[in-house]
Amino acid sequence: MEKHRLDKERLWSIIEAWDTYVPTRIHLVACGGTALTIQDIKASTKDIDFTVPIEKEYSMLISTIQKLGYTLTTGYGWARKEKDFIFDLFPGNNVYITELLESPLKKGNHIEIKSFKKIIVSALNDYDLIITKMFRGTSVDLNDCLALSRSRGKVFDVEKLKKRYAETAQYDVNPARMLQNLQWFLDSLRRK
Repeated sequence: MEKHRLDKERLWSIIEAWDTYVPTRIHLVACGGTALTIQDIKASTKDIDFTVPIEKEYSMLISTIQKLGYTLTTGYGWARKEKDFIFDLFPGNNVYITELLESPLKKGNHIEIKSFKKIIVSALNDYDLIITKMFRGTSVDLNDCLALSRSRGKVFDVEKLKKRYAETAQYDVNPARMLQNLQWFLDSLRRK
């Protein structure tokens, strides 16, 4: 594995270390490539992305990792100087620049993956995951979305995605561009 990529087992060891120090229960919802990695759809990720939907839990996590030597290195990115990995930790219903329609903790909006003593790690539901990746709209995002939809097979509901995507796009500053990204995904899905 590449030096600058993180696989699921290395991620679990870092979260387990955090778990030792957090004083209360914290819900982490993986998004982006992190969500794909913890579901074994992707072998590793170079970007570690979590949303922490409950504001009090977000504050507690930030306070804890600061005590562990993490510092803010980008807008939402936290890293330790001697480590290569940046953890993007988004508060509330936000993922990157996208605000989700509903809390990722609402039933059906996340897939519970692993529970530690105090930290519970889930993956963002498939539809919001594709929305947040396609709102960024890079070729890596497209390929990740195609891999996710292929892994789900016939249970993946394209009509549900289109409806939820269109509703989310209404709240973006450039809905037309977001809908073009959806069309790019749908066209690529048909070709595969």
